[in-house]
Amino acid sequence: MRPFSERLSVTTRRGLNEITSAVEAVLKASGIREGLCTVFIRHTSASLVIQENADPAVQRDLEAFLSRLVPEGDPLYTHTSEGDDDMPSHVKAALTRTSEQIPISKGRLVLGTWQGLYVWEHRRRSHRREVHVHIAGE
Repeated sequence: MRPFSERLSVTTRRGLNEITSAVEAVLKASGIREGLCTVFIRHTSASLVIQENADPAVQRDLEAFLSRLVPEGDPLYTHTSEGDDDMPSHVKAALTRTSEQIPISKGRLVLGTWQGLYVWEHRRRSHRREVHVHIAGE
């Protein structure tokens, strides 16, 4: 089994930002045909999610639901030095995921027909997020 890894720099906007094609490009460059792809985001106010990529309403609804579940400006928060969206972003990242694992078969990510991989930006303003892609296999 051989490893291959690459770091992606992703410019985000609030909500779900699809990175499926960027991860597929890393897989292609690796030459690995069978194995496992691990994707990890190196941040505490953004996360990763595998979600439907066919209807953008799903992405909007997920963002609306999580924002209602974890509202900005809650007086409970004491960590507010970077704005009233800072602590809610950390809570949202804690409720979601910082990594995803996707099987590889015949040189392709084994995603469902309507699945895509997203960086979920929880902050209001755009950021450059670092995503580490590690592929292991044959």
